[in-house]
Amino acid sequence: MTKRDYYETLGVTRNASEEEIKKTYRRLAMKFHPDRNANDKAAEEKFKQIKEAYEVLSDSRRRAAYDQFGHAGVDGAGGFGGGPGNMNFTDIFGDIFGDIFGGGRGGPQRGSDLYYTLEITLEDAVFGKTAEITIPTLTSCAECHGSGARPGTSPVTCSDCGGYGQIRMQQGFFSVQQTCPTCYGKGRVIQTPCPTCHGRGRNKQNKKLSVKIPQGVDTGDRIRLSGEGEAGESGAMSGDLYIQIQVQPHQLFERDGKNLYCEVPISFVTAALGGELEVPALHGRVKLKIPSETQTGKVFRVKGMGVPSVRGGDPGDLMCRVLIETPVNLTAKQKELLTQFDKTMSVNNKHSPKSSSWFNKVKKFFDDMKL
Repeated sequence: MTKRDYYETLGVTRNASEEEIKKTYRRLAMKFHPDRNANDKAAEEKFKQIKEAYEVLSDSRRRAAYDQFGHAGVDGAGGFGGGPGNMNFTDIFGDIFGDIFGGGRGGPQRGSDLYYTLEITLEDAVFGKTAEITIPTLTSCAECHGSGARPGTSPVTCSDCGGYGQIRMQQGFFSVQQTCPTCYGKGRVIQTPCPTCHGRGRNKQNKKLSVKIPQGVDTGDRIRLSGEGEAGESGAMSGDLYIQIQVQPHQLFERDGKNLYCEVPISFVTAALGGELEVPALHGRVKLKIPSETQTGKVFRVKGMGVPSVRGGDPGDLMCRVLIETPVNLTAKQKELLTQFDKTMSVNNKHSPKSSSWFNKVKKFFDDMKL
């Protein structure tokens, strides 16, 4: 298959500067990166073409060979001659042993990924929000735009390694690659450093970001912000920022997946006779109907009052667990009334079916032990 022209792939002219090629590549790489285009084969192929074109055009030697000989000048075709685009006998062994001894082309390194733990309330997790955060990071120097060189100047190709970041040492029949001690593997040398970043191309800075928290997130979920990590070396691509979600405990509700649980204390009178209660929910107050003869621990479900799914679908439910509360600080009159009430309950066990069943089991247990 005929390869597309590298300049056309990047959308730049043949006399484009290194800075223009770099900026265009970063913009296109962000647009067609596989992480942003999941399961998109066309975008993946486009990303590969862009990367291949940039690797050639960002290298002054390879770009010169490409300008003169086209793809044949950089593809290594044409046998084992020593001309542009060809590979000689030493190159073959150099590549093999270069991989073993840490060789390979040097160059600016991609910025490191950053990780940030963001604590949010349960309400924020349910309804979503936009959070403002500040992270300490390395950002591209605004003065030199990440090149590390004083404005008006540019880094020059390393004369010792020819821009490859590696030097070869001949040892008899073989050659071994090592990192260039002059440019430290970058392939370029800064002769006049930027006074702001002192040639580093990056500065320490507290960066403020707005993070959109989607509805339904939970502790342990991660939000990835592409390109918001540390700036790369000498204008290379930035790393990513990963936001780790930590949901704070709530004073009323406990979360289990999409459902919310809360405990609702009720009087034994309400439990016996029934009634209607107003209970809290994150979406507002809701009415909870308590039927007569309700037992402690009974769970009532309020549909749709739980947590929405971060992946879509129906929200969870609110689960209200009732606890029958024993009255305290009784007056003499109240104690007398309860005593009279208890006497009416002692006539038979039909009012306490669970107690009756439990005592029968206890009686059987002791009878079996006598045997």
